[in-house]
Amino acid sequence: MSENPVRNVSDTARWVASYRAEESARPDAWFKDPLAERLAGERGRAIAARASIHSRWALVTRTKILDDMVMASISDGVDCVVNLAAGFDARPYRLELPKNLRWVEVDLPDLIAEKNALLEGERARCQLERIAADLSDAAARKEALAQATRGAKSALVITEGLVMYLETSVVESLARELAQPPIKFWILDFSSPDVLAMIQKGTNFENAPLKFAPEEGVQFFIKRGWKAKNVYSAFREAARLRRLPLLMRLLAWIPQPDVVNARGGRWTAFVRLEQAA
Repeated sequence: MSENPVRNVSDTARWVASYRAEESARPDAWFKDPLAERLAGERGRAIAARASIHSRWALVTRTKILDDMVMASISDGVDCVVNLAAGFDARPYRLELPKNLRWVEVDLPDLIAEKNALLEGERARCQLERIAADLSDAAARKEALAQATRGAKSALVITEGLVMYLETSVVESLARELAQPPIKFWILDFSSPDVLAMIQKGTNFENAPLKFAPEEGVQFFIKRGWKAKNVYSAFREAARLRRLPLLMRLLAWIPQPDVVNARGGRWTAFVRLEQAA
């Protein structure tokens, strides 16, 4: 595959699946995803082969930390999970979820059709639904959210790997749209401008440009109706999980940037937000 294997943002879902497959094959794996290899396909493996060596530890760590935050949210009473731009995520098939939990994936029609075909015959561990919608369309996004959360008492929204591809104005609108009942928690990840610039220097992202990187860190969301329930540093968590290259692990324990009140520096944060009201 000689051309740039990333044709669009949706292809990054194959890339993440390829790392889940690699992690699952390890004897010391932090998670097991038997569907990941199938979902990644040749294109996912090609993207991973061309990606920065840092993306592997960052995305494996993200998967593990978000797994933990999902389970914590369920323990906190969530009865509905809405995964926006779900891509080829397989959590409904691999996590130990309550059978009566409602899990709704929202993504583009073509991706959902492909995912349905790839996973035909597989059984989710909860009540899984999929909604086809273009999340860049404000009206379609509002309708999908209303449909996904209908009847829920306490909902969690996941935007794993999404907001970095959105304009700041769209993230601002999304933050305000989600800050209303029955949505209680929002799990997301984002990086500093310095990290975004570093990633953009790679060759994989020409067709999937990165856009959102708030200089003010988590304060961006606090100012828009949220409070920080959990905040994790990707670098520090990767060291704790022993996924950082050995020589980098020592660096993870020196003082790190404050991502809640960020003022420069290189950082990526995994965050669980809670409605402030």
